[in-house]
Amino acid sequence: LKMSWLWLYLPLHLLLATCLCHSIKAPTTSSQQSSKSNLFNFYHSLILADGKETTIHLLKDIPKRYYFVLEEGRALAPFSITVTPCDVPIEWSILVYKSPPGKAAPGDRDTQEVSKSHKASSMVSTIFSYKGNSVETYMGMSSHSALYLLEFLSTERDTHITVYLTTDTTSGHLYPELPGDPRIDVIGIGHTTVTLAWKHSPSVLQHSEGIQYCLLVNEKHNYKSLCAAETAIRSSGMKLPPTVALSLSPYLLEPQQVMILSNSELSIINKVSSGEVRQVCMGTKNTYTVPNLSPSTQYYFDVFIVNLLTNASAAYTGTFARTLEEPEPEVTELEDGKVVHVVLDGKKQKFYSLQYQARHKKIHFTFQLCRGQIRVHITRNGKTVASENLSGLRYFSLKGKLLDTYSVQLRSTEESNSSVKVLASPHFHKPLFPLLPESLKIKSFSKLRTCRSVTIAWLGTQEESKYCVYRKRIEEDQIWRELQSADRCSGPEFRHKSEKVLCKYFYDLNLQRAVTTETIKGLEAGTLYLFDVYLFGPSGIPVRYHSKVVKTRKKC
Repeated sequence: LKMSWLWLYLPLHLLLATCLCHSIKAPTTSSQQSSKSNLFNFYHSLILADGKETTIHLLKDIPKRYYFVLEEGRALAPFSITVTPCDVPIEWSILVYKSPPGKAAPGDRDTQEVSKSHKASSMVSTIFSYKGNSVETYMGMSSHSALYLLEFLSTERDTHITVYLTTDTTSGHLYPELPGDPRIDVIGIGHTTVTLAWKHSPSVLQHSEGIQYCLLVNEKHNYKSLCAAETAIRSSGMKLPPTVALSLSPYLLEPQQVMILSNSELSIINKVSSGEVRQVCMGTKNTYTVPNLSPSTQYYFDVFIVNLLTNASAAYTGTFARTLEEPEPEVTELEDGKVVHVVLDGKKQKFYSLQYQARHKKIHFTFQLCRGQIRVHITRNGKTVASENLSGLRYFSLKGKLLDTYSVQLRSTEESNSSVKVLASPHFHKPLFPLLPESLKIKSFSKLRTCRSVTIAWLGTQEESKYCVYRKRIEEDQIWRELQSADRCSGPEFRHKSEKVLCKYFYDLNLQRAVTTETIKGLEAGTLYLFDVYLFGPSGIPVRYHSKVVKTRKKC
């Protein structure tokens, strides 16, 4: 048999070895060196599976090669290759090995070797090459059996990609289909919401089961593939459930993630250094209103059509939108030495503004957090001087000029109601709030519990103050509600007289000894009690310690 026919019958590894031998024998001219390099690439390649998505890990500046052989005995052999970069841009190309070196024409040995080298150099040709981070698909057709080589290279850093090869183009697609117009339309923008719409995927219309849309929302940029988004989130220090938690398994969540399931929609919020990354899977609905966004913030939106059976996905063309600015809240004037009690509805009114004009150079702001979570932002003549989340009792001592204008903006950071007391006064003004101990916790002593009594203790201060103890009998199912609804600014004036246990004064100049204990008697066995301690300062404004639940012993 002639060499031009023999290669069709040789096993693949023998063919590669034969090609390699021809390349080694050729003289080392520049064209022959190129021929040897191409043949060497074939010899050191891995086979690429047909009909299966393959994940390939690339090391920086080190090329990786895969090959495949088209099936023999077919008049036309169609095939397609889809490459999905999962991080940085990569370079990839497809080379085809069309024909092996034929039998040399008669003549001297040098002529034969030159002829072999010339034919070897014509074996390999590049039919496609690409550089970038977009998902790219090459579709080809071959009229004869051929050997193909795929070469991948990352020049920026280590990364990974997915590659899908198929020679069966008639039995459907691994990846869901995108519509002719894959853009996402922004059809509504609010202060905290953005409404999106997109055209249906043909895959949803044909196979609604196992196909659904998933939305990714972030404040950084759009992503061209689902694996690119997952890689970016992981690089921020976040572990992500595979394929946007499409398995809908709550146990896959990490501590930094919050899962919300409502109205058949799964939402996962990831807390990362660059802000929140939200993932929502909404079935086959092609419109969605993204809630709970921040005002005056730019967000990027990506929609993926996902096959839940194969975890394969296709990305719509991402879009972005900026939420509207929050309308200016009404401003309340602060007066010297007057306490203002601000209540914020987390769902309706998240912001509240106060204004104060200084009549002294030194100003003292006091904030007593009563309930919920609140962030305070203070500016002087438009420039920020303080900004932080409030906790307990917080003082800010600021120095400026006469008639400086201070603006205090309070913002609720949760959806439940929040409240805070605010006081502005000259720095030398006698404080209205009592001096607080290091901790507002109430401690109970388990060993001192009996069927009829409980012993509790709390810290005091170096300033003589009044402390009042209250008790309340509760049931097991009331514990959470009582603790969550407690207003740390409220006094005992609305409590029933029967709940009052005692009031006492005490202090100690040595803070190490500024602690007091009380044994509350006359209790019932095996019963839950809620204990509260109220601290009253010179002005009579109360501060409530953290409530303590204690159960008396059943048997003694």
